[in-house]
Amino acid sequence: MSVTRGYFMTTSRLGFRFWRMADLDLARGLWGDPRVARWIDARGQLTEAQVAERLAFEIQLQHRHGIQYWPVYRLNGGTHVGCCGLRPHDPAARIYELGFHICASSWRKGYAFEAARAVIDHAFGTLHARGLFAGHHPRNKASRRLLAKLRFRFTHNEFYAATGCQHPSYLLKAGDEDQTEGSAPVDNTTDRQS
Repeated sequence: MSVTRGYFMTTSRLGFRFWRMADLDLARGLWGDPRVARWIDARGQLTEAQVAERLAFEIQLQHRHGIQYWPVYRLNGGTHVGCCGLRPHDPAARIYELGFHICASSWRKGYAFEAARAVIDHAFGTLHARGLFAGHHPRNKASRRLLAKLRFRFTHNEFYAATGCQHPSYLLKAGDEDQTEGSAPVDNTTDRQS
């Protein structure tokens, strides 16, 4: 599917928009792919119903909290590359959880870094977050390297029920993100979904 407008945030190569139930095919291509699902879910591959449930969860996050793991597209051609965004982690302390799931066909192209940089800038600039939490599957070396490149600091291992594993967990405090490379996003929000 190709999407060319409706982005609320862009980078030099990527556009972000909000998930809709009509995006089930895109969601299936991401979370229904066992190469992606093995890092985020112990079941290894999600069924159609489980993908729809995950999509509905993201949509509800946007409605309730104004955040989700937003779908991300290439600006040139509109190809869906995955999702990247935020979830509530410790609302009282204004700490969000950063996450990214990239379609296997878009791995090793720098999209995860570029999308994460945009979301980090959005979290600290627009949402005034005090910190960002992140974790990854213990065998996912690419995510570990990416979080290090983004200046996240290891804090502890935390059990993640979805995978049944202890995930290395990290924190990026406000101000620490200024040390990373990358272009700042353009916030195209005129009226946010709520």
